[in-house]
Amino acid sequence: MPIIQSTYAPSRWLSNAHLQTIVASQLLKPADIQTDPERVELPDGDFIDINLSRKTQGEPVAIFHGLAGGVNSNYIRGVWKTLEQAGFRPMLMHWRGCSGEPNRLPRAYHSGASDDIQWFIRFLQQRFSGTPLYALGYSLGANALLKYLGENGTDSLLSGAMAVSPPLVLQEGANKLNSGVSRLYQTHLLRLMRRHHEQKRLVYPELNLPAASRRLDSLWKFDDAITAPLHGFADAREYYERCSARQFLPDIRTPTHILCAYDDPFFTPRILPEASELSAETTLEIPCGGGHVGFLRGRERWLDTHVAEILSSLREGAAR
Repeated sequence: MPIIQSTYAPSRWLSNAHLQTIVASQLLKPADIQTDPERVELPDGDFIDINLSRKTQGEPVAIFHGLAGGVNSNYIRGVWKTLEQAGFRPMLMHWRGCSGEPNRLPRAYHSGASDDIQWFIRFLQQRFSGTPLYALGYSLGANALLKYLGENGTDSLLSGAMAVSPPLVLQEGANKLNSGVSRLYQTHLLRLMRRHHEQKRLVYPELNLPAASRRLDSLWKFDDAITAPLHGFADAREYYERCSARQFLPDIRTPTHILCAYDDPFFTPRILPEASELSAETTLEIPCGGGHVGFLRGRERWLDTHVAEILSSLREGAAR
């Protein structure tokens, strides 16, 4: 499929990428949502906390949140009711350690944790046997979802997927977040990452985890000292190289829609693939504006509506 022209255009007062990102993430708060939380034990002795829609009808949508996100993130709360109104049943998987309680194992989660995505999709397949499954990823979750799709090719258990603001080349994203105004986002994310990690060290001292000191003041340093060694990578560079989703795009065989803003402050346009890198089943939409998981139009959360429209279109295509 081609790189398509987007219908999205921000309001004039929200044309700045940083405004888009900050207002959507921190200021324009959607209403609370009602979900059924559930803890599921994993074969490796760990657990994952999930939140399930209370709807009893419709196709399940597996949702994968971004770095340090969760069920209370604005983009999750915003899309939840929109998906339910479109006839879907949203199902959120918290990445390990992101539900408010540290996970038990030394490992946690990262941008390439497609093994946990595969587990959750199989879990939903067993719970909702015979029902088509869809998936939606944001930012880090979008990168991991695309990696899963490329790794599994025709064996993917999904009927369709959408990835919003994926950092397709992780090294580019880490460099961007360590420069200019974007360092503000890095500071915010590192504060949350340190908090999660240090809470885990306090609860599970027997794991002998490395300390997340303030000297780890960039994603490069944090990933080099914490993320990479805890997940089997030699260093941050190997982690970024092996887990960047762009290299997996040609192998995707599930109908997939990718949405990336050209002005996303979390990475540079250099991460964006050429049309020749996309499989026949993949569509790439690149609005000029929108920021990172922003895509507001005035006070309207255009992104939530667009996600529901795209997944509905994929559902219609699967039914033909």
